[in-house]
Amino acid sequence: MLVQVCGLAGSGKSTLSAALADVRPVVWLRVDAIEAALRRNGLTPQQTGVAAYSVAHAIAAPHLQRGQTVVADAVSAVEAARAGWVATASAAGVPLRVIEVVCSDPHEHRRRVESRRSDLEGFEVPDWSWVRAQAEQYEPRRDDRLVVDSTRDPATCLREVLEHLASDDVPVVP
Repeated sequence: MLVQVCGLAGSGKSTLSAALADVRPVVWLRVDAIEAALRRNGLTPQQTGVAAYSVAHAIAAPHLQRGQTVVADAVSAVEAARAGWVATASAAGVPLRVIEVVCSDPHEHRRRVESRRSDLEGFEVPDWSWVRAQAEQYEPRRDDRLVVDSTRDPATCLREVLEHLASDDVPVVP
């Protein structure tokens, strides 16, 4: 299956994706890591967004076709970005499960964003003003998904995701 983990910068997507990769045999595709590599190779931040998603789709496809679970860790703020994951899952003939990560406490979200340091060479983490601007452009999701509030205990969040992924009653994208 393809698991799309999405949400604003600093919401906890990568933390949750890493935790999932620690307990399940998945391919973890972190779009920030792809963007960092593209920037180290001369692309500007304006050029890396769409390119990084395209690279992630291309990397995901053969893993999905081989029956592996792929966790796609990306903001996916707009419908066009989300449609790419739908198309990738559909082309591979696998279910798509969407996990939207939110940080419901704005003070905690800001604290996280302002205290973050990049763990990726060539990648600068966004500042709070950038995240606020991103939030204004973030298109509300209307698809079937699990919304995880990352202000809760990380183990509780992970357990909820694992239960969701194991559930047979989660809608599957055709």
